[in-house]
Amino acid sequence: MKTVILAAAIVLLLPSCRQVDEITGNRPIVDTRGVDMEAYESDLEDCFGFADQVEADNRILTGAATGAVVGGVIGAAAGNSETAKRGAGVGTASGTLSGTGKVMAERQRVVRNCLAGRGYLVLN
Repeated sequence: MKTVILAAAIVLLLPSCRQVDEITGNRPIVDTRGVDMEAYESDLEDCFGFADQVEADNRILTGAATGAVVGGVIGAAAGNSETAKRGAGVGTASGTLSGTGKVMAERQRVVRNCLAGRGYLVLN
């Protein structure tokens, strides 16, 4: 039950991915020589807007469900119904984290590609 609550909390928090990007230091590093920083900040905001279009909810829920099934099957094969429940819980948590990591990586890719497309030299 705790893992289901964790998965639901992560999905509910994802609309604020932009804040997560800022908190975790996922701002792209660009060569700022000769760059108008006001224009850059405006372009960065636009690029974060594009990254907000990444379909996060479905990917995370899919990861959680897949993890629950795999964990449950492994737990059932290794023991009894209690082991299967624990395996499903661990699988749900693992799948949720995996799905979240994939979503955040795609968001970073979108922002970097957007900035590069606008002529910035993205260094990371």
